Amino acid sequence: DKTVSLRKDLSEMHEWITQAEEEYLERDFDYKTPDELQKALEELKRAKEEAMQKEVKVKFITDSVNNFMAKAPPVAHEALKKELDVLITSYQRLCSRLNGKCKTLEEVWACWRELLSYLDAENKWLNEVELKLKATENIQGGAEEISESLDSLERLMRHPEDNRNQIRELAQTLTDGGILDELINEKLEKFNTRWEEIQQEAVRRQKSLEQSIQSAQETDKTLRLIQESLAVIDKQLTAYVADRVDAAQVPQEAQ
Repeated sequence: DKTVSLRKDLSEMHEWITQAEEEYLERDFDYKTPDELQKALEELKRAKEEAMQKEVKVKFITDSVNNFMAKAPPVAHEALKKELDVLITSYQRLCSRLNGKCKTLEEVWACWRELLSYLDAENKWLNEVELKLKATENIQGGAEEISESLDSLERLMRHPEDNRNQIRELAQTLTDGGILDELINEKLEKFNTRWEEIQQEAVRRQKSLEQSIQSAQETDKTLRLIQESLAVIDKQLTAYVADRVDAAQVPQEAQ
């Protein structure tokens, strides 16, 4: 009869809700790779969409039960009404939980992508520093040229800490939730090791360039003194030549 048919519809819907909860909400999820995380997010989006489509079925069952109770004797109302209320509550709770978990995974995925973008930006900067360090390995020239190279390196090294702070915070957020923790720790260890090595090399190169500038300045000073001395001697010898002084008559230093 109609009661049996309605209870069958209610039971089938309850079974679907229970199955969806077990499949997408009760299982322990362990995301160790980006592919696993992305796959889980796509599955959850499909489950969320499927649950939303079931709203038509829930409304049909609700209308059917209400129409039946409007015509059936009151004695048949209570049990059926209770079953309907449980179904509606379970369905709404399922949709809410699926929406919440889907939103959480979307935020996690966005967090992972953001972490990758910051790591990429910082590694590009480290590439620039490496090229700059290579260019200043055996730099030739005077104090001014070496000073320009030092200024250029120092400008490049005045790199804000914002990106590194973001990397630490994003990585902490993900690993605290046990998401991609092994992969993230591996990436961070590699990045931090490279960052420290390049920083140390940059500090050494700055000191080396400062010493080179000092040496070049001392060399320039010595050459200037020699040039000034030669100019005096040249002037004195020119005067001797103009006065037709014989070489044997000039002082020893002039010879």
